[in-house]
Amino acid sequence: MPKVRTWQLAAGAAVVGLALSAGAVAAAGPWDTGQRKAERQWAAAPGRTGGTHHEVPAAKRPAPAPSAPAVLSALGGSTTRAAEAPATPPAALAKTLGPLLADPGLGPSPAACVIDLTTGERLWGSRAAEPMTPASTVKIATAVAALAAPGPGHRIPTTVVAAPGARQITLVGGGDASLDRARLATLADRTAEALRENGTAGVRLGYDTSLYRGPLLHPIGPNDNIAPVSALMVDQGRNDPRSTGPATRSADPAREAARVFADLLRERGVRVSGAPAPGRAATEAVPLAQVLSVPVSALVERMLTTSDNDIAESLARQTALASGGRADFAGASEAVTAQLRRLQLPVTGARFADGSGLDRRDRVSAELLTALLARSADPAHPELRHVLTGLPVAGFTGTLDDRYGPASAASGLVRAKTGTLTGVNALAGTVAGADGRLLGFSFLARDTPSPYEAQAALDRLAAALTG
Repeated sequence: MPKVRTWQLAAGAAVVGLALSAGAVAAAGPWDTGQRKAERQWAAAPGRTGGTHHEVPAAKRPAPAPSAPAVLSALGGSTTRAAEAPATPPAALAKTLGPLLADPGLGPSPAACVIDLTTGERLWGSRAAEPMTPASTVKIATAVAALAAPGPGHRIPTTVVAAPGARQITLVGGGDASLDRARLATLADRTAEALRENGTAGVRLGYDTSLYRGPLLHPIGPNDNIAPVSALMVDQGRNDPRSTGPATRSADPAREAARVFADLLRERGVRVSGAPAPGRAATEAVPLAQVLSVPVSALVERMLTTSDNDIAESLARQTALASGGRADFAGASEAVTAQLRRLQLPVTGARFADGSGLDRRDRVSAELLTALLARSADPAHPELRHVLTGLPVAGFTGTLDDRYGPASAASGLVRAKTGTLTGVNALAGTVAGADGRLLGFSFLARDTPSPYEAQAALDRLAAALTG
């Protein structure tokens, strides 16, 4: 990695750390060279599959961020700069950003909003309150809702239950879209051991997906960017579990997961009769074995970093379940809206037709996106910190790893969620400004002539905030 990029990433972490400790954010830990350890460890995990995205990763209170002064001193920087600096002048922002927002690559009517995350003050905006198609930036709303309910420490179960006195076991999906073959093998280990302890050598296997309601298919139909939305799947329903990014998916992820599980049981000496059959678990069935997902906090970070559509839809439904609603597209929409309204966010005109942003009927304003970021930076809501720590880092991680070259002043300083559909491009996130303050921004564009032109124009807007 070129030295300039290494310095920029370290400096970006330090400046952001100072802004957070100055009252804006007590960011979630533990940290390791500017990146959450959970995020770094997941990214380095052997055999992980990348998130599917359509772009061209009992709750404990988060620990405070490390001391910013010590970090800045090591870099030779001022420890009081952010606290003493005047707020970024709105007139200067308008002069800088106005011409950039007029770039033809952003279409005829882009929207923008820039705020000071330490105060929540809007510094500049254009069409900021106008609801627009957000594409994948809607995942910020999904993340906030999921962290509010069911909460950052919640883990999604996948369970095997057994009917008393019968040789029938059922694999029950809990909605974990991150379930992979390694964890399914662990569940097979535990199931086989429990069956041996019970003196059971042979079973019939069923599988239960009744937790989710409504249609399996996303409104866009069969698509390589997302699997049918099922309460039970393994490897996100990918036909090739080694694939990453857009890839062909099983038309019935639950049946495929049950088939894989049956094979894993057989490898462990359990006789499984016939093919797995769909159906609800018996009401008198008792738990036999279980595996849990990583916490929702880690799922949120993975979803935002890699723009994972399957996890996004899973988290939207987990929000509905935690809110007492139906786990379908409509129920998830109602639950996400209700959670954002409870957090006193400006949801007028907003629509969450899905959790991933693949649905063009989604509507979010630039104002709402920056408000979501501000609420995530609010010391009164430490449970939401993972929205900020999950945002991709310009030039380094996730959907921003190939944007902002080594020579860009924004490399390592901009952290933002991308959004891309045909004719729709968006960018929303945080950046350490020239005065040391942490800014929140959102830019939404529609009727864009080319994703490449639009992305370059969006990147220039975010980069301008660093100067």
